[in-house]
Amino acid sequence: MAKAEWQGALIAQSDVFEVVEGNVYFPRASVAAIHLAPSATNTVCGWKGTASYYDVIVGDERLSDAAWYYPTPKTAAANITDHIAFWRGVVVTRSSLGDKFRPGSHVVDKSRAQILLAQIIAGHRQ
Repeated sequence: MAKAEWQGALIAQSDVFEVVEGNVYFPRASVAAIHLAPSATNTVCGWKGTASYYDVIVGDERLSDAAWYYPTPKTAAANITDHIAFWRGVVVTRSSLGDKFRPGSHVVDKSRAQILLAQIIAGHRQ
């Protein structure tokens, strides 16, 4: 399970998510739309396409451009269609692994690292 929280509010939560470049992408349906406000910001990624942004809002607090998504991702990023990711202070927790990180900090995806380590150890035992 993954959760995104800011200012004590649960912004997103899902058992199903995508991890791309160390960022957790939540299915749009798992994100509390009440905490999002459209932003005019757009950026371009060479392999994912053009990203659009949301401000994250909790009470009177607003965190500019803290969520992003790809309205029409390129084919290579089709798995993040209708998904939203967070950064800039929104804390994402993946409880099944017990890891907690701030998106955009280039943290290694522990699940992949743990699998690779297990495979290496198993290979040395044979």
